[in-house]
Amino acid sequence: MSDATSAGPRRVGGPAAARTSLLVADARTKRRNAAEARFRAYGVIAIAVAMLALFFLMFTILRDGSGAFWQTYVKIPVAIDAAVVDPKGNRDPSEMDDVLTMSYAGVLQDALARWTADNGVEIEGLKDSDYAGVFSNQARAQLRNMVLQNPELVDQTVEVPVLAASTIDGMFKGRVTEASAAIDKRTSVAQFQLANAMEEKGALATRFNWDFVTQPDASDNRAEAAGLGVAIIGSAYMMLIVLVLSLPIGVATSIYLEEFAPKNKLTDLIEVNISNLAAVPSIVFGILGLAAFINFMGLPRSAPIVGGLVLTLMTLPTIIISTRAALRAVPPSIRDAALGVGASKMQTVFHHVLPLAMPGILTGTIIGLAQALGETAPLLLIGMVAFVTEYPAAPPEGLFEPASALPVQVYNWTQRADSAFFERASGAIIVLLAFLFAMNLVAIILRRRFERRW
Repeated sequence: MSDATSAGPRRVGGPAAARTSLLVADARTKRRNAAEARFRAYGVIAIAVAMLALFFLMFTILRDGSGAFWQTYVKIPVAIDAAVVDPKGNRDPSEMDDVLTMSYAGVLQDALARWTADNGVEIEGLKDSDYAGVFSNQARAQLRNMVLQNPELVDQTVEVPVLAASTIDGMFKGRVTEASAAIDKRTSVAQFQLANAMEEKGALATRFNWDFVTQPDASDNRAEAAGLGVAIIGSAYMMLIVLVLSLPIGVATSIYLEEFAPKNKLTDLIEVNISNLAAVPSIVFGILGLAAFINFMGLPRSAPIVGGLVLTLMTLPTIIISTRAALRAVPPSIRDAALGVGASKMQTVFHHVLPLAMPGILTGTIIGLAQALGETAPLLLIGMVAFVTEYPAAPPEGLFEPASALPVQVYNWTQRADSAFFERASGAIIVLLAFLFAMNLVAIILRRRFERRW
């Protein structure tokens, strides 16, 4: 009989046969179904928790870092006093260059005092230091550079936007309140009220700050002028070095080990060491780079060439492992078919196997580069944490000049006291995440572009 409801095995010692049915779940089946349901629920809960954590992380970074892309500027009429900026009266930029930047602080302070009187702004307890504290230290340099480039502006009144101080900028971003201004020695309640009055009359405005992306780092007392320009260039130079060195070396090593190398104890030892190197902490590669490239070879500290070489050593195991996995994923029938029609081993690998493995190779390479882009520990050991305000030149000279890197710049800013630097550190993380997102997007596009099905 084939009836599903036929008699089952007799119970031991039981007088009657127990009958079961596929249409009715027994106790054992119910327990198994309940276990599967719990496992699915655990998976859904785990994914939900991970997504909530990711959302919270991104929300926090965007909330704290978005202000770095906006900056407060002061725009009031400024009278360029010839007695201050050109005491000899010759309008000669070389002579005017002898005037110190500090001298322009008085010009800005007097201009704000006149603007306050002309606009009827009366605030009790307002001091000269409150006027001076409205402007960034960078504002003096901005005004000085403008006058040196255009000497005809002397004895004229100009209206040019200059950077406000970080405390004033913080008033419009929520970092500084009237209560905190009362206890902060860098500002005062009167200055807080002055900033609000200036905003109401259009003398203070917050606008998008491209300088955050293009300008170099700034000193501790000019947080509002700090930018990522040098760090972006330094990271780009290092990624160029890593790509040029790690891709051909890693792919060539993988092809040899996977397709040509004999299977013996030596190759087994090499494969084990490659796997071990992929798990070595990145700071160990920094120690290696410090000993080999700086102390032994004499390469300069804080240079992209050293950072690129260190990151290349760190990235090679990742590229080799991913490339070998991509080569191994090509079906053996492809190789057998090529060899069967008379192709040599070299032709089989480079004409058939390698093109089919290319999507996996490119994906692994870009993921390795993205991992190297976010490394900080090895770069700290080779001096990339140095304070650099000059842009490196174009390659190859620029590869040997001092530079910084995006993750190191984030670390550097988090160590400074001004809260504006913490805001800029979060903004730098946004830029770094944008680069990582772009690199992963390129990996997906390349994978789909070169993907071949068999």
